[in-house]
Parts: sequence; C-alpha cells; structure tokens
Amino acid sequence: MKVALIGTTGYGGIELVRILHNHPVFHIQSIHSTRGDAPIWKEYPHLFDINHQSLETINPEKIAQEADMVFFATPSGVSSQLAAQFEPYDLQVIDLSGDLRLKNQEDYVKWYKHEPAQQQLINKAVYGLTEWNREHVENAKWISNPGCYSTASLLGLAPIVKENWIVPSSVIIDAKSGTSGAGRKPTRMNMMAEMSENFKIYKVNEHQHIPEIEQQLNIWNKGMKTITFSTHLLPISRGIMATIYVQLNNEKTLHEIYDLYQQSYENSPFVRIRPLGQFPAVKEVAGSNYCDIGLHLDERTGRLTIVSVIDNLMKGAAGQAVQNANVMNGLDEKTGIDFIPMYP
Repeated sequence: MKVALIGTTGYGGIELVRILHNHPVFHIQSIHSTRGDAPIWKEYPHLFDINHQSLETINPEKIAQEADMVFFATPSGVSSQLAAQFEPYDLQVIDLSGDLRLKNQEDYVKWYKHEPAQQQLINKAVYGLTEWNREHVENAKWISNPGCYSTASLLGLAPIVKENWIVPSSVIIDAKSGTSGAGRKPTRMNMMAEMSENFKIYKVNEHQHIPEIEQQLNIWNKGMKTITFSTHLLPISRGIMATIYVQLNNEKTLHEIYDLYQQSYENSPFVRIRPLGQFPAVKEVAGSNYCDIGLHLDERTGRLTIVSVIDNLMKGAAGQAVQNANVMNGLDEKTGIDFIPMYP
C-alpha cells in the first residue's frame, strides 16, 4: 500500500518515516510539509543516503491519486483544517493530533484553544486505542490516534474501570514525559539549559488530554467522574510514566487484580503486565511499541497504584498509528513494529 505522510518535519512524523522505512506492506509514496521543497535529509541529517525523498507541498487531489493512506502528523489546529480537504477522497486517514479525538466541539475549543474540526469529520473518526476498540478499528476508514498521556493512562485504567472495582471519583494520575512530547519547536520549556538536571510540573489540571481520558472512561463506565491529572517534564528525550492512584470500592486481593489485568491483555501483544513486585521504567520500553504495567495494592488504605510506561513517540504516537493501520488493513498488528526496546 502507498502511504503519504503529512507533517514529516516533527518528531511524530519522522518516527513514522523510521518505522515505515522497513514496513513490509506500507510504502512511503510521498512526504509533505508546509515548509516547501527540500530533501528530508537536510531537515534530519541522520537520513542522509537512506531516504532520498523531498518534502512536497500538500495537494490533496494529487495525494489521493497516488496514495492509499494518509498519516497526519501535524499539530493540533492544523490537522482539522487539512483533514477536511481529504474527506471527498477514498483514502484511509490516520490523524496523530488531538483534532478528532473529542466528540464535543465545545470541549475541544475549551481545552485546545483552536477552532474545532467539522462535526462530520469528528463523528467519522474512530478512536484508535486498538486494545479496547479493535472491532471498530478493523472497520474504520478514519482513525483518531490517542494522545500519548492518554494511551499510558487509559491502558493502565481500563480493566479496573470496566469491571467497576474503583470509587469513580478517586482517579489521580501523576504523569511524567520526556521533552520530545512538547514537539520540535524550540521553547523555553524544552531548552537544555532549562531541563538539564531539572524536573518541572506544567499545565497543572489544565492538560488537553484530560477530557480525552474522561471521555473514554465514561464510555467504559457511565459512573466515572472527573479525574485529577498532573503532568511533568523529565530531563530525558522520550518516554512516559503514568503513576495512577485509585481507591477500590470493595475488597479485592492484589492477585485478583493481577489476574484481571493478565486476562484483559492476554491477546494484546504490546501490553506487558509485569510480575507482582516488579515495576517498569521508561528505558525498558524505549524505541518500542510496548506499554508495560506494574501493580501494587496498599492493604492499609485500599488504594491501588498502577504504573504504566510507554515511549511517547512510539506507543504514544507513530507506533500506535502504524498498529492501527495494520489492524485496519487486516494485517497482524505487530507487522513492522515488533521492535525489541532499546537498552541501555
């Protein structure tokens, strides 16, 4: 299948280039950016003598004639405008931005501060958390790829929320990310002088992934309430750790909870439930599409701690996008992304 990549100069876009370079089914037909015509290796010198393609302008009609699938790796507020131009064409579309995730346009304006996408496009897009929405992904033409924090948080919460084993108002998520999650555009927040030997909280209770997480939790369990969600920047390039605290609403043993998670993800090759007493670290999933989850029950308080780690550019962005593309097209979901994590 021929694939067009739009927004290739960002970290999510260039990660798609890395993955699809060796994908056995998906072939990169063209790469596009608003920056104009230039060889991609001039933007990313590590691609010199590997990828000889040049960035092209975005011409929906030409792309539709040449490609079968389009990945949008453009920023929020951009994807919604571009995606509308592709609706008339018979293409598969996977959007890595947040523009098609929230079903309520008013929520999008409130949290993202942009004009929302057209409602018909939002309704058309299937939320691509494959592990819990596989049937819809299999039959989708348009996919809204989940956010990075949302992916780690929702995979960590799903089994216990769906079984209604927690107090609905008790969810607290303490999440940390590497600086690549802030994008490639230089800002004070991601400067080396600011982040080296530093650790900072940001967007306190205001992160745009909050309504996305709450929306999905309410789909799984209508009784779920609002969450407390804090985000922090780590002095590393990539990786997310979400440490999640929930109060159980009845007496369950840690072994019962562990068995629930094992059973929930037994057919999900990219979710690994760590043995009891072990907890994952971000380096242990770096460069891979894995989500590793560790569990601990405090018997004194009845509070469950869930530790969920992913690579924000892989399972949190490009890797999950290709996983969704695989499932959409009837391929083994591991095709082209079955990477062993990088270590050290």
